[in-house]
Amino acid sequence: MSDLQAVHQEKATFAGGCFWCMVAPFEELPGIIKVESGYTGGHTENPTYEEVCSDTTGHVEAVQITYNPEIFPYEKLLELFWQQIDPTDEGGQFYDRGHSYQTAVFYHTEEQRLQAEASKAQLAESGRFNKPIVTPILPAKPFYAAEDYHQDYHKKNPGHYKRYRKGSGRDDYLEKVWAPEKDKSELKQRLTPIQYEVTQNNATEAPFQNDFWDHHGEGIYVDIVSGEPLFSSSDKYDSGCGWPSFTRPIRDYSVKEKMDLSHMMVRTEVRSKGSDSHLGHVFDDGPGPNGLRYCINSAALRFVPKEELDQQGYGEYKILFQS
Repeated sequence: MSDLQAVHQEKATFAGGCFWCMVAPFEELPGIIKVESGYTGGHTENPTYEEVCSDTTGHVEAVQITYNPEIFPYEKLLELFWQQIDPTDEGGQFYDRGHSYQTAVFYHTEEQRLQAEASKAQLAESGRFNKPIVTPILPAKPFYAAEDYHQDYHKKNPGHYKRYRKGSGRDDYLEKVWAPEKDKSELKQRLTPIQYEVTQNNATEAPFQNDFWDHHGEGIYVDIVSGEPLFSSSDKYDSGCGWPSFTRPIRDYSVKEKMDLSHMMVRTEVRSKGSDSHLGHVFDDGPGPNGLRYCINSAALRFVPKEELDQQGYGEYKILFQS
């Protein structure tokens, strides 16, 4: 944690069903200091997982986020929270049923309460859901950290975690509800022909003949379609392949992987989670600690210089270039 992140710390607490699924969406964001799984809202002190699952403690599974609001504001945490749950389900989440899996926003200050109520009302008015939003806004109560084996479960047991998310129905539901609405005609007007072919039709641009393969400016590379931050110049390196290469995305959560069997090869495709755009491929011959090389088409990216992050609405990412 940098000194800049630690200057101002606040807590945000959200219940979104199984807490295994509520950590990854919030971690790795600028200004996020810690994401912890635990139990809250009930009457039993220091409950165990088994006690909470029995629905006798009054607790729900939740995550508590320690963050710097000057870098990543509470309103953005709320936006991200709604995108992880079914806020119309009062009996649990997906195939996890019972009180302990119910959703809730637990506010720590009056300001958080007002922001949460406004965010909930905005969601209800959006027309995205055809049923009432039932997630309650409640005052924060003591938060009890879950057992160690539950912390960072998605990292400790990635295979089981991915199968659980898929098998529970969460992934399919969220993809359906929050899938980007693609207006092909609008995209054809907004994007260049190569940008459209790469992002929408899985094309590959020519090596050494694209905008960013030898680009050295400091800043972030965002999804050309949605504007979602994807990669940082701090993780860019010259792999010699003729396309921009990165050792990692800014957030693992912002990209998704898919098996690619085209061209008589077995490769791992990388797509943007926000817009479902084709980005490129990831290989295991990189120099970073994870040994990965994200080989990305320049046509799928837009570069935002660090000097323009505030101006273009990415001010929270300035921390990536400050020591």
